[in-house]
Amino acid sequence: MALASRLDHLGTETAFAVSQAAAEWGAKGNRIYPFHLGDINLPTPGNIVAAMNVAIADGKTGYCPAAGIAPLREALAANIGSDRGMSLTPDNIVVQPGGKPVITKFIQTLMNPGDGVLYPNPGYPIYESQVEYFGGKPMPYRYHETPTGFGIDLDQIRELAASGATAIIYNNLQNPLGCESSLEEMQAIADIAIEHDLWVLSDEAYFEMRYSGTSTSIASLPGMAERTVILYTFSKKFAMTGWRLGCAAAPIAVAQMIAKLNTNDESCTTHFVQAAGVEAIANPEGAAPMLAELKRRRDATAAGLATIEGITCATPESTFYLFPNATAAMEKMGFTDVGNFATAALENTGVSFCTRRHFGRPQPSETQEYIRLAYSGISVEDITEGLGKLAAWINA
Repeated sequence: MALASRLDHLGTETAFAVSQAAAEWGAKGNRIYPFHLGDINLPTPGNIVAAMNVAIADGKTGYCPAAGIAPLREALAANIGSDRGMSLTPDNIVVQPGGKPVITKFIQTLMNPGDGVLYPNPGYPIYESQVEYFGGKPMPYRYHETPTGFGIDLDQIRELAASGATAIIYNNLQNPLGCESSLEEMQAIADIAIEHDLWVLSDEAYFEMRYSGTSTSIASLPGMAERTVILYTFSKKFAMTGWRLGCAAAPIAVAQMIAKLNTNDESCTTHFVQAAGVEAIANPEGAAPMLAELKRRRDATAAGLATIEGITCATPESTFYLFPNATAAMEKMGFTDVGNFATAALENTGVSFCTRRHFGRPQPSETQEYIRLAYSGISVEDITEGLGKLAAWINA
């Protein structure tokens, strides 16, 4: 018997393969400095944990509405709306077991087989995976390096949008680049979406993960609310990665279809986890120390990278990723393959990181090599020690 042929088009998060390699190297007694996974090794705030325990004790362990419990949908509508200057109602909110299902359900709801979908590349690999799995036409768009980070190739987006696209996935405060659009760049994306009548998935997983300034949602721009689905997650904001709680904020007709998919896929998101989500939104103060700690880690990572010959990197004001250009360091050491460079770094220094190739297939025009360092799961002391070893190895 054969497996379904569509599985040939299903990708994965290859960062987990890096994690496995690091674990195997560590199992041999080697010291590991984990910069590879964007998980958070800080505890979920205590008030959220306590609210979950109360909900379990109160018997909130059974089925609940597919779209989510009313108190959470009300809280999310108010919170997402106020933070983005939008007017949302609970009917716009569909609770999910994490942010990732919003990607799948956006594509299932709004893309037909053969439709083109634009998505960032480098970008979160599940975009590419789900477009291809459901029979869409992948349309990756690229970024260019700037003195302050990365910018979107708007000319390429205009060209792709004119060639039969149905939707665009837009991840401001971007994983893996850590970059943020200027208001001008965001408005240009909105103008293209309106001109070509595109649906937009605005992945806002890192909307609150910033160290200065304020975030803007593309959904808040004129003409965008009616065509945009916002991906919201509790994972990063409240250190709740394993709790699996998020939502889609969408036009009502789209929200209704996503809720129908909920019924088919998982019935509902865990009731007592949703109750904890209500508490998280009502009393978010417990998450503030986490952001301060992540800033310390960002600064330590940037400082460590600055000591390494042949590595250059802007310091973003958002997310918990740095995306250094390692081209000169690789050339200095005689590496032509970034994967081999990463393996050698692990085996010589214990520093484990992902590369650009873990975030979508490189486009033909690419000539530079990049690595991604996530600092959300490693202490400041280990950041300093690990990058010191990496510097000693490369600079030698």
